[in-house]
Amino acid sequence: DHYKPVGQGDDVPTAPVSVAVALADKLDTLFSFFAEDMKPTGSRDPFALRRAALGILSLIVDNGHRAAIGAMFTGWRQIAGRDGAATTDVLATVRDFLADRLKVQQREAGVRHDLIDAIFALGTEDDVVRLLARVLALQSVLATEDGTNLLAGVKRAANIVRIEEGKDSTSFAAETDPALFTEAAETALSAALDTAVPTIAAAVAREDFTAAMAALAGLRPAVDAFFDTVIVNAPEPAVRLNRLALLARLRAAAMSVADFSRIEG
Repeated sequence: DHYKPVGQGDDVPTAPVSVAVALADKLDTLFSFFAEDMKPTGSRDPFALRRAALGILSLIVDNGHRAAIGAMFTGWRQIAGRDGAATTDVLATVRDFLADRLKVQQREAGVRHDLIDAIFALGTEDDVVRLLARVLALQSVLATEDGTNLLAGVKRAANIVRIEEGKDSTSFAAETDPALFTEAAETALSAALDTAVPTIAAAVAREDFTAAMAALAGLRPAVDAFFDTVIVNAPEPAVRLNRLALLARLRAAAMSVADFSRIEG
């Protein structure tokens, strides 16, 4: 069991000692080679690091273990005597490598690769079991009409904010002044965000990702109405900046769930 799983479809050990030894060996192999910058290149993988990564993911996912990649890497550094080494880039590279292997592993289960990217891109989620739960909840919401339309609205908002931030050489804070709202759709979107943002945060905290995604999808009518009736670049500078800040709030709300710029469609 120490050597399992050897390949795709191989049994995954479940006994605690077997899992611990199998996981420790594969993690040590992966982290050690990456720390020495001996990563697979193209089709060359002489040390079977892709297989080790798939084995790590299978051991974690199939057994439902709540183990964050960063925490395991920190533990390995202590055991391997590498506490003093500069390893930030190594961890980032390992995360990217495991994300790519996770996409391969989950393809047969029908999990979208771009959604795995969208969650990994947050940089705050490397508990693989929890990450997959977030991905599946996001995939379920995006399969609905509300989810599809919200995705388009969030991407439109993010693009507008990004372009205007580039023009102004600034970053718009996600804070608005209700006194500057002149359109009903502005007030409605602000009120919807006031309700949705704490709901999303609370749902994520209790790991109810279905509820978090549903709360985000619930913004769809307010987002649609805003873009149907409001001119973002109003002639009055204060009103324009306030509307951009409102879109920045929408962008921030979406980013608490996933990086929507990584989602296809």
